[in-house]
Amino acid sequence: MTRAFTSQAVDGAAIDDICEQMLRGPSAGNTRSLELLVLSDEDVPGYWDVSLAADARETFPWPALLLAPVLVIPYVDPYAYVSRYAEPDKATTGLGAGEDAWPVPYWWVDGGAAVQTALLATAARGLGACFFGQFEHEAAIGRAFGVPEGRRALGTLAIGHADLDLDRPSMSAARPRLSTIELVHRGTW
Repeated sequence: MTRAFTSQAVDGAAIDDICEQMLRGPSAGNTRSLELLVLSDEDVPGYWDVSLAADARETFPWPALLLAPVLVIPYVDPYAYVSRYAEPDKATTGLGAGEDAWPVPYWWVDGGAAVQTALLATAARGLGACFFGQFEHEAAIGRAFGVPEGRRALGTLAIGHADLDLDRPSMSAARPRLSTIELVHRGTW
């Protein structure tokens, strides 16, 4: 994850292509509820005004993250999945009964696949990206940018040119990775 960006603009065609790739990912039942809010130019400061108070910016550990010229917010609609799985060809699954009927909420699975696609597509273009949560600011961000009720943000994806001189990993990056032998189980656990 890139946590420091330059203010250099990102080619709009590259952003369009990244978004197109995100929208072509998996979708349970071909529900296709993923929608993207793309913020750039004058929209980006408004995002930070809603999600990071001015006084908090003084102590924010990654101030150059706020320079990312593009923010992409993937939104999913859980109700679209419930509605789709209530249709005749999916009704026997019981998943059309409501969000609670889903043992694994596939709107998050499909959305997560789209985010991973975006991260890979961004890296393939030599750009930096950072995916982070909106947490308690999700509703305020949605209101500020006119997001319809019922949509849920997966988080925010900052995209731009990495500032390698300022970029530094989070403290979590120091945690050791487990080996493949420890994580891949063949035939039995």
